Amino acid sequence: MDSRQLEYFVAVAEELSFTRAAQRLFTVQSTVSAAIRALETDLKTTLFDRSTRRVTLSDTGEALLPEAKAALEALDRARAVVEEASTGLRGSVRIGTMTRLGLVDLASLLGAFYQRYPLVDVQVTTSPTGSSGLADDVRHGRLDVALVGLSAAELTGLEPRELATVRFVVLLPSSHRLAGVSEVRLAELAGERFVDMLRGFGNRTAVDRAFDQAGIPRRVQVEVPDLTTVPDYVRAGLGVAVVPEMDLEEVPGVVRLPLADSELAWTLSAITLSGKRPSRAVTALLDLMAASVRT
Repeated sequence: MDSRQLEYFVAVAEELSFTRAAQRLFTVQSTVSAAIRALETDLKTTLFDRSTRRVTLSDTGEALLPEAKAALEALDRARAVVEEASTGLRGSVRIGTMTRLGLVDLASLLGAFYQRYPLVDVQVTTSPTGSSGLADDVRHGRLDVALVGLSAAELTGLEPRELATVRFVVLLPSSHRLAGVSEVRLAELAGERFVDMLRGFGNRTAVDRAFDQAGIPRRVQVEVPDLTTVPDYVRAGLGVAVVPEMDLEEVPGVVRLPLADSELAWTLSAITLSGKRPSRAVTALLDLMAASVRT
C-alpha cells in the first residue's frame, strides 16, 4: 500500500466513478483502475462494488475511507512542516465563490495572500449554481474552502466561519401601492409577482423558507443569476423583490424599504469540511478573510 494508491482510492470513493476520478487526478482511467486493483490485492478484499451502471463502496471500502483520508492528511502535514521550515509556507488552496460578492474584495484579498505566501498555489472557482453547489463541492473534496450564504441548517458536514450578516430589504417599483410606506410586512406581499435569484442560491433559499413558514404562496416571475440585475427587473414592473441589502446601487424608479416583521438575514460564511483539519495554507487564508469583509 502506498500513498498514490490511497489517493486514487479516495478520489474514486468521493466521485463514485473511475472516469471522474481520473479526470480529477489528471490521469487516465486505466491507471486508476490498476491502482485500485493492486490495492485490493494487497488488502485481500474488495473495496468497490462495480456494475456496468454504477460504482459503490463496499463495507470494507466504507471502513477504509476515513482512515485513508487521515493517512493522506498526515502525510501532507508532514511534508508541509518540512517544506515550510526550509522555504516558507507551501501548498495549494482551492477556493470557491459566488458569481458576485461585494462584502469581500476577493481579488485584493488573494493578492495580499500571494504577496505574503508566494509559494502557495491558489485556484479560484466561481459557481453558477450558487451557495448550494459550492457547499456540495467542499463536501466532496473538490474545494478546500468556499464563501457561501447558507443557514446553519444547510451546512451539515461543514465547518462555517461567519464573516458578516446582512439584513433583507424589499424592492418595489416607485409606482407600487406600498412605495410610500415606511416598512413592509411579508403578508403585504401576498399575491405579488417576484424577481429573485436562481434556486440553489442562499438568499433565494432563505426567502423561500420565510414565505413557506408564513404560509404565504409566492410566485417567482423572473429568476436571475446576478443580484445586481434584480432592481432593473423591478423597475420594469416585472415583480417585487426581497433581497439582501448588498451590492445594490440606488436605481431610479425603484424604492428600497425595510422588512417589518421578519428576522430574515443573509450570513456570509467561509466553509471547510467538518472533521478535517484545514491545511496550513487554508488556515492562513482564513485568517486574512475576517479583516477583508466590508461591513
